[in-house]
Amino acid sequence: MELHDLKPNKGAHKERKRKGRGTASGYGKTSGRGMKGQNARAGGGVPLYHQGGNLPFFRKLPFKRGQGFNLVRRVRYAEVNLEKLEDFPADTEITPELLLEKGIIDDLKSPVKILGRGEVSVALTVKTHHISKGAQDKIESAGGSVVLIKM
Repeated sequence: MELHDLKPNKGAHKERKRKGRGTASGYGKTSGRGMKGQNARAGGGVPLYHQGGNLPFFRKLPFKRGQGFNLVRRVRYAEVNLEKLEDFPADTEITPELLLEKGIIDDLKSPVKILGRGEVSVALTVKTHHISKGAQDKIESAGGSVVLIKM
């Protein structure tokens, strides 16, 4: 086998359509655009959301702002990563009140959720509303414990 014998597999290479190259090509004269009309012109056509002159669907919907439309029952957690808890001494009981006192969270209105970024090297007792699985494993492997508080 020589380099000049190499060819792509059958069906792997598709020839492009040569539009406007005579009637024998099958795409001569109007080049597959039909006869006259908006879509036959250069730069013509309508946007995807065009509905034939009717009021577009998205304009019939009520006008709402925001990605989640401000869901009433959405729970917004005060998120705390393990790297923020690294500086506490061993056997400290970490509560939302202590986190507020240290300036780690802003207020006590939002429930606290502990997330797993960072490491914990000392045994801590963490009282929180919610905790990720990874964070709980890291705290317990360091000899600490986790207590969940009801919201």
